[in-house]
Amino acid sequence: MCRIHPLAAAFCVSAFVTVSSFAQTAPATPAAAPVAAPEVKPAAPKLTPEEIVAERDKFLKEIRAQITGHEKEPAETVFKDIKTLKGVSAGTLLAIMNIGYSRSLGVSCTHCHTPGEWDKSDKPQKEIAREMGRMSKTINSELLPKIANLQSQKPGINCTTCHRGELKPAHDLPAPPPRPSAGAAKT
Repeated sequence: MCRIHPLAAAFCVSAFVTVSSFAQTAPATPAAAPVAAPEVKPAAPKLTPEEIVAERDKFLKEIRAQITGHEKEPAETVFKDIKTLKGVSAGTLLAIMNIGYSRSLGVSCTHCHTPGEWDKSDKPQKEIAREMGRMSKTINSELLPKIANLQSQKPGINCTTCHRGELKPAHDLPAPPPRPSAGAAKT
């Protein structure tokens, strides 16, 4: 039976929730025409890594222009709906969003946010990111310091630890390279 260390399991915890439901009303009488299924919009085309970077850069440039002169103020006084990064400067918040979240997961700002309505909480990914941030904080502040003999003065994890530039964190290792066969000639 495979056993996983609890800390390793915590690193790989991910909850990606996609909720979609369509309500359909029953016909008023048996003779009524059936209700048509709702139109399903096709998924947005997947962006290339280069397009993701370009989109992120465009949004960052726009937001930096909007907060000019307020970069050093606390993020919660400059932006709305700041819940987990209170006290961080507005300029630092943008760097955390760009590098810490977007690059670490290989996504653009639109993965968690609605452009132009950055404070809106209409996407579950935004709350998932907050929960994952809280998980990382717990691991860094409570769990890692309790592990004896770590060779780092201040060990820590972040989004990149598990995601490595991918939306879904790795749950297994790549296959090992093939071993030479026992009958292979030595040179």
